[in-house]
Amino acid sequence: MMTVKEISDITGISRRTLHYYDEIGLLKPTGKSDAGYRLYDNRALETLRQILFFREFGIPLKEIRAVIENPSLSRNQILQTQRKMLAAEQERLERLVSSIDKILKGEKYMDFKIFNETEVEEIFNSMVSKMGKEEKSVFTKNYGGMEGFKEHFMENASSGKTQENLKKMLEWYGSKENIMDSALNPAGREVADSLCKRLESIMDKLAERKKQGYAVDSFEIKEVVAEYGFVQKKLFGIKNENKFMLDMAGLYKDNEEAKKVYDIKYGEGMADFFAEAVRGFYREK
Repeated sequence: MMTVKEISDITGISRRTLHYYDEIGLLKPTGKSDAGYRLYDNRALETLRQILFFREFGIPLKEIRAVIENPSLSRNQILQTQRKMLAAEQERLERLVSSIDKILKGEKYMDFKIFNETEVEEIFNSMVSKMGKEEKSVFTKNYGGMEGFKEHFMENASSGKTQENLKKMLEWYGSKENIMDSALNPAGREVADSLCKRLESIMDKLAERKKQGYAVDSFEIKEVVAEYGFVQKKLFGIKNENKFMLDMAGLYKDNEEAKKVYDIKYGEGMADFFAEAVRGFYREK
C-alpha cells in the first residue's frame, strides 16, 4: 500500500488534488492507516493514471468519472479508447508539423482539419448503417452505387468549406468527441420524427402570437423561443445551445432563400421576426 506522499511522488500530482479526487468520489483510497491516513494499492494507482491521461485531453472530471465507473467498460476497453485518442492527437500534430514545414518553405498553407480521414469514414459508415432501402436506392441512383456516394462524401468532407462548417459545429457541441458521439449515436427515427413535429408545432405557435401582435421581446414570444431552443438541443444533442440558435438566427436573417421558404410556410415577415426573437432571447440569456 502507498501513502498520499508516495502516490504524489510517483505521478507528480499534488496531495491537495488527491484529497479533492477523494472528496468528489473520483478516486477513493483503498484504505486507511491506523492513524487515519489515506492508502492506495496498485489498482488505485492504475486508475489514477487513467484519470490523469483523460485530463491531459481536457475532459471534465464528471465525464472521466462516468467512464471510470462504467461497469460495461473493461480495462482493455478504456486503454483502447485512450490509445485511439493518442493516435488522433499524434496525427493532428503530424499535420501541424507538416504545415509548419510548408510555411518555412514559403508556402501559404496551414492544415487545421477538424476530423481525420478515419473519423470521417467512421461517420459515413454509421450514417449508411442507419439508412433504409429507399434512402440507399436514391444515393445509388445519383452516384452509381454506394461506393460512388462514399467517394463523394469523403472528398466533400475534406473540402475547405466543409471544414469551416465543422469548426462551427465544434462551437455548438463543445468538443470533437461530442460531434462524433452525436453522429454515431443519433436519436432514433421515431424520436427524431416526434421532435421535428414538435418544432413545427412551436413555429405555428410563434406565427400565431406574431399575428396577435405580441412584441418580439415580450414574455409570450420569449417563452416560445426558449421551448424551440430546448427541442433543437434535444434533437441534435448539442451542448452550446446559445451559439447554435444565434447561428440559426443569422441564417434566417441573411440567407434570402431560407428566408423565402420560412415566409411562405409561416407568413410574410416570419423569418425576420424569428431571427430577431432568437437574437434578443439568446443574447440577453
